[in-house]
Amino acid sequence: MSELASGSPDAARTRTADVDAIIVGAGFGGIYMLHKLRNELGLTVRAFEKGGGVGGTWYFNRYPGAKSDTEGFVYRYSFDQDLLQEWDWSTRYLDQPDVLAYLEHVVERFDLGRDIALNTEVTGAAFDEDTDLWRVTTSTGETLTSRYLVNALGLLAKSNVPDIPGLDDFAGDLVHTNAWPQDLDITGKRVGVIGTGSTGCQFIVAAARMAGHLTVFQRSPQYSVPSGNRPVDKAEVERTKADFDAIWEQVRGSVVAFGFQESDVHAMSVSEDERRRVFQENWDKGNGFRFMFGTFCDIATDPEANAAAAAFIRSKIAEIVEDPETARKLTPTDLYAKRPLCNEGYYETYNRDDVELVSIKENPIQRITPAGVRTADGVEHELDVLVLATGFDAVDGNYRSMDLRGRGGRHIDEHWTEGPTSYLGVSKSGFPNMFMILGPNGPFTNLPPSIEAQVEWISGLIGEAERTGVRTVEPTAEAEAGWTTTCEEIANATLFPQADSWIFGANIPGKKNAVMFYMAGHGAYRQKLGEVAAAGYEGFEMRENETAGV
Repeated sequence: MSELASGSPDAARTRTADVDAIIVGAGFGGIYMLHKLRNELGLTVRAFEKGGGVGGTWYFNRYPGAKSDTEGFVYRYSFDQDLLQEWDWSTRYLDQPDVLAYLEHVVERFDLGRDIALNTEVTGAAFDEDTDLWRVTTSTGETLTSRYLVNALGLLAKSNVPDIPGLDDFAGDLVHTNAWPQDLDITGKRVGVIGTGSTGCQFIVAAARMAGHLTVFQRSPQYSVPSGNRPVDKAEVERTKADFDAIWEQVRGSVVAFGFQESDVHAMSVSEDERRRVFQENWDKGNGFRFMFGTFCDIATDPEANAAAAAFIRSKIAEIVEDPETARKLTPTDLYAKRPLCNEGYYETYNRDDVELVSIKENPIQRITPAGVRTADGVEHELDVLVLATGFDAVDGNYRSMDLRGRGGRHIDEHWTEGPTSYLGVSKSGFPNMFMILGPNGPFTNLPPSIEAQVEWISGLIGEAERTGVRTVEPTAEAEAGWTTTCEEIANATLFPQADSWIFGANIPGKKNAVMFYMAGHGAYRQKLGEVAAAGYEGFEMRENETAGV
């Protein structure tokens, strides 16, 4: 412990930290940040992880059907050539155990575990302006000081538990998909699930094959396309590995970083027959982002193009779902402008006799009872297991729930009354030497490539500060406001803000609808980071050490 932590008389004056950097979280972001700061920059670093193992999202989300909906060959790190070559995959998409095993392997390979404290949640972090140090407290009662604080809290990590009357009365197993018990087996049981977002759809497909009966409580019908998941043989893996240089060059310059070439064709520039052919071709290939961005270039921006894509998916629902009333409930009528989904046989699942769909917009949940769920029509749906696939308080939820205080002791909530903001998605005015991985207004992409870009950029900035004797690094309020405006202008040029979606906070009652992503694409984001660094980290105030050797 430093003198500051110990409470000695000189505590207010000492500027010696316990460690150079503290990292909060040990998912994709925290793991790589620890490697960069400790192994490459040579700093002393501690990482804290609230889970009992590393992996972040992939540690907690163990529900049946949990998998990445990014193709596995680009759902990984690219920073180490040997790591790319040594890790194989056997299916087009990676299931939760596969992703978790990969991250555990990375931790072991780079000897990161010795500096990660598990089962340790960071409860508070406050910047001390007298010492220019961060004072971090944990759930285990530990207090540490550091010069740098990096929050790798996770984009989708703060569970959203809805306020439904009687929720605590349920006598069966009540679980949120973000906290799935390892010993919960739903085989043969009467299972209910509330929510049909990305997680809910994955769970529904898997649970239907396991449960004795599955009742789906749907608020909003979804546009979902096939994933095209399939086994991948050794020869295909080896071909992909041989092409990794070109693959990652394309990913880094692309829009969504999903490993396919985005289209540059406008939907209305071709005939209706050609549009349907392209839609069908990409439906058959599979992947939600491919269908939205690989078919035509303007589905997310042009209402007519968007309507054409939506109409195609609706036609598929009508073809696939046998019961007309079920098909009607499953058919969305709004814009195709939420995070694009893909699944293995989602609509086909509703053709099963043991799967029941309840539209809670038409027939709301009245309350949860000890026996199950009672809807407004008076029916009590008896259940053994009730699953909340109700998503997350995304992007800023974990920041707000922590006692996170910057200059003047001001809580992060005081800065974000009009919605979460940042500079470049990685830093916040009023919070010196604090960085965020996947903070608000970062890129809307496949996440590992964006995580890599941010971690490498943050590491570069910290390295520059270390080399030049800079004591604190902090974005200006003007730079942050400018970035916020940029993100708003880009988002408003798309159709996404017109749909009620978690990507703008619409899934959380009372949460202010706000732009939370930079939507110009991964390549443009990397270019911007490069420009800021080349301009001497434009937009940042850098305060040098006042006394040599301090």
